[in-house]
Amino acid sequence: MTIPPANSAANGPAHNAAISPELVAAAQTSKAWPFEEARRLLKRFPQGKRGPDGALVPVLFETGYGPSGLPHIGTFQEVLRTTLVRRAYEVLTAGANGRGHPTRLIAFSDDMDGLRKVPDNVPNGAVLAAHLGHPLSRIPDPFGCCASFAAHNNALLCAFLDRFCFDYAFVSASESYDSGAFDAALRGVLRHFDAIMAIMLPTLREERRKTYAPVLPISPASGQVLQVPVSVVDAEAGLVRFVDDGREITHCVFGGAAKLQWKVDWGMRWTALGVDYEMCGKDLTDSHLYSGRIAQVLGGRRPEGLIYELFLDENGEKISKSKGNGLTIDQWLAYGGEESLGFYLFREPKSAKSLHVRVVPRAVDDYWQFREKLPTQPIEQQLGNPVWHLLRANGGDAVGGDALPVTYGLLLNLVGVLGAGATRAQVWSYLGNYIADADPEKHPHLDRLVTAALAYNRDHIAPTLKRRAPAAQEAAALVALDAALGDAGEVATPEALQNLVYAIGKDEAFGFATLRDWFRALYETLLGSSQGPRMGSFIALYGVANTRRLIAEALAAA
Repeated sequence: MTIPPANSAANGPAHNAAISPELVAAAQTSKAWPFEEARRLLKRFPQGKRGPDGALVPVLFETGYGPSGLPHIGTFQEVLRTTLVRRAYEVLTAGANGRGHPTRLIAFSDDMDGLRKVPDNVPNGAVLAAHLGHPLSRIPDPFGCCASFAAHNNALLCAFLDRFCFDYAFVSASESYDSGAFDAALRGVLRHFDAIMAIMLPTLREERRKTYAPVLPISPASGQVLQVPVSVVDAEAGLVRFVDDGREITHCVFGGAAKLQWKVDWGMRWTALGVDYEMCGKDLTDSHLYSGRIAQVLGGRRPEGLIYELFLDENGEKISKSKGNGLTIDQWLAYGGEESLGFYLFREPKSAKSLHVRVVPRAVDDYWQFREKLPTQPIEQQLGNPVWHLLRANGGDAVGGDALPVTYGLLLNLVGVLGAGATRAQVWSYLGNYIADADPEKHPHLDRLVTAALAYNRDHIAPTLKRRAPAAQEAAALVALDAALGDAGEVATPEALQNLVYAIGKDEAFGFATLRDWFRALYETLLGSSQGPRMGSFIALYGVANTRRLIAEALAAA
């Protein structure tokens, strides 16, 4: 089957920088997981992937998408992680010309699936309800803008991937079935019908075995995807026999008149498309195994692929779209931006990850710390730096080295004090206390994080902040801090201010068992939170006079 050209709207900038021999050598032994995955492809193709004429042909990477719902963080992470392995493979195979072996990435939409239920988040649900069981690509678009419900969600997928400049080719299951591109593979399924049944039947419950068939014909009468027993009449002609609406009929499965069961479809697709790499979640481990066995029966080979762990909510429970207990990609992007999301998804893909709003701030600051370190690291350490991989994902060069003058955590503390009604202009006016050239145009990354911090504060900090009254010894320490700040004045450096805070916390007269107790008291009485920033930096940013007003308010409540 011919893969369509890459989506031109999604093509990132070309890789201009040649891959150096030093980089290739370091990549050969790098323990970063994209290189470990890419080395599996090197073992698969020791001389590179070759066509019948001996010429190099692209190694094919695939990601899958179910268009009954909207693209989400899971969609993003699978395409991103696959892209990172793709780029790692290109580095490992770079030759004297500084270019790696050719690769392709396809985003495959399972849009031939039958609609099982009406989603809650679509208009005109009655339109979908009238077409339950029909292929998604043959159901009217309830939004009224596309040829079908699948076409609508496929367009959203492509727009979603284009938004992040992924380089991919879109492939539709329904187009592949309808056009006859999968007919040869379907013929192979019918030829090996009994062998595939022998793989699948032991995996099913007794009741399901009675109706199971690898092929799901589309009913000529109702247009629904049928789950009925099927017998092969003529594999070469694509003819099968089954009961439809009480009548036994003989039916040709070619040209979009049938689709395959999920595990069979996956193995068939790997074989028909020649997929070499596809990762999947832990919940599909068994499917991956059985689909690989089916691919082997069909004359293909199971692709290489990482099996990654799933997301958990803040209570450690599996995230479910029906429960709504996860964090949407739009929420993450609003609160932390694309870079921090990529950073969070890069790390430890084989470990379960908590995906909730409280992990965003740490991910933002960690990303920028790693980005600042990048150019000072030796090449071996650069390859272990997540930012190196992220900057190269869609055509860029791994440069890094830039830094934020203010951490995201400190920004959140500032806007928390300013309240839910804080504005961008207000925040930038306070940033003038801390950085010499406090101009949004000179600090575009910081400006985007100011907007993100305002949104995060409005939705998640301001509603929860509650300052408590200081205890007697805490009030005495606050009085001492106020006096010390008065002596220091607005010109004091963050380090000098931090030393003042330390000195008061260490003073035995105030009775703090540890400095941690003193800082907790500051956070809870001045900021309304149990955790907080480096106080010297916060005071410098917020201003000495403003901090003294906070102290006065706390003392008034004592």
